[in-house]
Amino acid sequence: MRSGVKVAVVGGVFAVVVGGVGYGAYNVLDGLGDSGVGGGTDSKATSSEVRTGPVTEDEIAETSEKFLAAWAKGDAAAAAQLTNNEGDAGPALTGFSESAHVTQAVITPGRATGSTVPYTVKATVSYGGKTKPWSYASKLTVVRGLTTGHALVDWAPSVIHPDLDKGESLETGESKTASIEAVDRNGEVLSKEKYPSLGGILDELREKYGQKAGGTTGIETWINNANADGADQTLLTLVEGKPGRVPTTLDAKVQAAAETAVKKYDKSSVAAVEPSTGAIRAIAGNPAGGFESARFAAVAPGSTMKIVTAAMIIQNGLGSANSPVQCPSDVTWLGVPFHNLDNFSMPHPTLKTAFARSCNTAFIKAIGPLDQKDKADTALVDEASQYFGIGRNWQAGVKTFDGDVPASQGAETAASYIGQGKIRMNPLNMASITATAVNGRFLQPYIVPKDLDGRTFATAAPLPGGVSAQLKQMLRYTANSGEGTATQAMASVGGDKGGKTGSAEIDGHATSDSWFTGFSNDLAAAALVQSGGHGGTAAGPVVAEVLRAGP
Repeated sequence: MRSGVKVAVVGGVFAVVVGGVGYGAYNVLDGLGDSGVGGGTDSKATSSEVRTGPVTEDEIAETSEKFLAAWAKGDAAAAAQLTNNEGDAGPALTGFSESAHVTQAVITPGRATGSTVPYTVKATVSYGGKTKPWSYASKLTVVRGLTTGHALVDWAPSVIHPDLDKGESLETGESKTASIEAVDRNGEVLSKEKYPSLGGILDELREKYGQKAGGTTGIETWINNANADGADQTLLTLVEGKPGRVPTTLDAKVQAAAETAVKKYDKSSVAAVEPSTGAIRAIAGNPAGGFESARFAAVAPGSTMKIVTAAMIIQNGLGSANSPVQCPSDVTWLGVPFHNLDNFSMPHPTLKTAFARSCNTAFIKAIGPLDQKDKADTALVDEASQYFGIGRNWQAGVKTFDGDVPASQGAETAASYIGQGKIRMNPLNMASITATAVNGRFLQPYIVPKDLDGRTFATAAPLPGGVSAQLKQMLRYTANSGEGTATQAMASVGGDKGGKTGSAEIDGHATSDSWFTGFSNDLAAAALVQSGGHGGTAAGPVVAEVLRAGP
């Protein structure tokens, strides 16, 4: 034990215990910051021989140990020298004590996996006479410096805290926004501890409605968002502010099911909307705290888009649910071939049975007459916007990406009719599309009542007579018939139900994204599992679990 710092090495795992941060200019480890392990810049290189090749196990252990010890001690300059970006690391590490007001730190590394070392941080935050413990886990990676050849910590803001991104910083003080108590439709309190996927939404609701709801500020540790219009993320509360009550449309029971369902896959998200009102009943994603795909993703939705394409076909007089269509194994559009999955074909399909089997060629061949009228490139655009409300600047109470169906040309037109090309959607968009098909009219999704701040909801024209009934007929057949691709996934769902599968090919991905959308009674839900493969296999069970929790 030296200068109050204890470094214990047991089976390759060490722990650093420090009595304080920022209170002593002493060096606790021999060689800390010298050219042996430091040297994040060329000027620190003292040897003409530059080491190359992967970092060794010994280098990983030595560099990570010295970096974490220096950080735990509060010696930001020494720790920064042990990174490959001293200029960015220094101020960030200094801010850990000076801005975040961390006064004690215990950092316990785990066993390295390759060149990555995980660790837990148990800290004490003190501000305004108030003190509170704070713990979390993060990781670092050791790399070889490109010019010095030294083993260095590959610097990223997430080294300090896993939720920190470039341009963001930690701060402790009087909170910028008033506290809130968000409640679900039945008055149950919603917290990010119980519903981790709601963390970003709750922060945004607080930013937007805290003062309106009569809340007061407290003392907190938070992440300053890199975007000027983004919500700060609260990490620790030292003193609670008086919360203002903010009502939401969420349903705690459905939200709990959504939280459980998305954990089945590493990158998955789901949203649920009530068709009769547009109220958002659940929204969740895994990993929680990461990019919120449920409301922000902008990716191809695959064959779930055939709901909109089918509506367009019916409204333009190109067919009806029970009218005959053609479903060959492949079709060529302007010289570009399109195929069905495994090149299947159907001898005498109707639009309903082609929809149930997700026949790509049937939906591409059906738009031939539109091409002769120079309407093929814009018909789907008009349908999605005018009747399904896509891209119409939704005012949900939190930020959302509202879908995009742009005009297309050439082969992209055919691709768009089966949910590929330039079409971009997320689960909230697709849940809304399904809700519109079921309800017969677009009702903009929302998560807080519009009278809370006088927002103006987006609107769209009602689906013409009979279109909704035919769409529901096709969705029901797909989820209930022996040949429907949604039947297996929806088998455990009761009530009046329907569904549609989708698989979207993504450039550079070996496996397609898995999509599924469906409804049961007065609840519609859609899910995306990135690189999940077939829609009924991955995304389908996620949607089914959410629907089972509904009415």
